[in-house]
Amino acid sequence: MVLPAETEERVKRRALSVCQDHLRRVLDSTRKVPQIIDCFIKNDKEDARRLFNEIRSGEDEVDKARRLVSQELAEIGAILISREDFLRFTNLTSEIADFSEGIAFRLVELMEHNWNVPGDIKKDLLRLSEAVLETVLKLRETMMVLSYGSAKTMEKAKDVEVAERVVDEIYRQLEIKLLGSKLDFPTLILLRDVLQLLEDSADKAEDAADAARILSFIM
Repeated sequence: MVLPAETEERVKRRALSVCQDHLRRVLDSTRKVPQIIDCFIKNDKEDARRLFNEIRSGEDEVDKARRLVSQELAEIGAILISREDFLRFTNLTSEIADFSEGIAFRLVELMEHNWNVPGDIKKDLLRLSEAVLETVLKLRETMMVLSYGSAKTMEKAKDVEVAERVVDEIYRQLEIKLLGSKLDFPTLILLRDVLQLLEDSADKAEDAADAARILSFIM
């Protein structure tokens, strides 16, 4: 059966809306990462634990939102031939929330064990987390213009790439600094994990921007 054009358009808008809501929840978790690193700098354990619990709760909300996207797309069914692309986008961005939880957990553990981390490394971590947040913010901008056509989406997706390259540069500098430091082995391992998870978050944002590019051709 051939469906009216307006029905297909309505279905696309519905799919886009649930994906945007899912991304908003991912962004909420990502915003808290620089905040918990600020607690790490100040050695504010109480606030760090509170933020960790909020990030963990936020991860649950992201999972619920991802399931809602899957449910909506299942209900839409064959009307929307690009539903796999919407699913790919939400799966990629869900991982960013997972990484945020992993970062928060490791930072809280570092604080709970009173393991010493030099102040300059802590400040560099904050700078890296802010660059990651900027990448995810650029991804949100990309999704917000998706319905305005592929040209606008491509333009915004390039901003995600630029932001991700900034993350890469800070990450590489900090990794070398970390390896050259004389930190205890457990501290070094946890900090390297934090670095990797931050970089992985930006990489997933860039991958999600690629998925948005594909979606822009059918919107």
